[in-house]
Amino acid sequence: MSQRVLFPSVCRRLTRSQITLVASLSQQCQRCLSSTSSRTGFNSSNTFSNSQPISPFPLQLQSSRPFQSSRQHQAQSHPSLDRRLPFSTTPVKHATSVSLNPRVDDDGNPMMVEISPRAAKRLRELTDPSSSSPSQSPPYNHLRVTVTSGGCHGFQYLMSLESLSKIDPDEDTVFEADSQDHTSKPPGGGGAAKVVMDSASLELLRGSTIDYTVELIGSQFKVANNPRATSNCGCGTSFDVK
Repeated sequence: MSQRVLFPSVCRRLTRSQITLVASLSQQCQRCLSSTSSRTGFNSSNTFSNSQPISPFPLQLQSSRPFQSSRQHQAQSHPSLDRRLPFSTTPVKHATSVSLNPRVDDDGNPMMVEISPRAAKRLRELTDPSSSSPSQSPPYNHLRVTVTSGGCHGFQYLMSLESLSKIDPDEDTVFEADSQDHTSKPPGGGGAAKVVMDSASLELLRGSTIDYTVELIGSQFKVANNPRATSNCGCGTSFDVK
């Protein structure tokens, strides 16, 4: 009987002590939480007061400029990349024109020869009246190019500087380098860059170029890119035709 009464009594004491322990632990936890929250609130308030306000929409902080492609970005970083050369369908003007007796072939196409810038520059120097020696009277006016039979390939070029009086107004065709070609003009203006051919020579030389070369063995005028020539000798003065 005494054991039955003692057991419930002991159980009640243990239950009260457990409740007291739990209550004590709960109070300590609440005090710790309140202390931590107060310190955190203090630090957070200081942090927020010292920092700049954060926008609730971070995307608004980015640039409002529209999206640019990589090509546009490269063009802005390197302006020269975005430049475009002007395109024109206008035909290129010939640097050489006919000033006397223009001629055409059997198909009605103009029979032309070209004067290279180097040849034009040298001709203007040679025909400049101020550079002519006193013994040269009258001064040189043009370069005559003639084709004759002979040479190691059947035909050969002959070239000579002549005065204006040597031009035959009925037989000769006069080609002149464009005066707007400033790169071939010597200082002070100079003379004229003219090439004269008779009709037979022009028939064999049409489409070719009169050039001027400077080499170790000397400098000379020469005929280049003759479409009628099938072969040339090493010296460049003789050729064969189709």
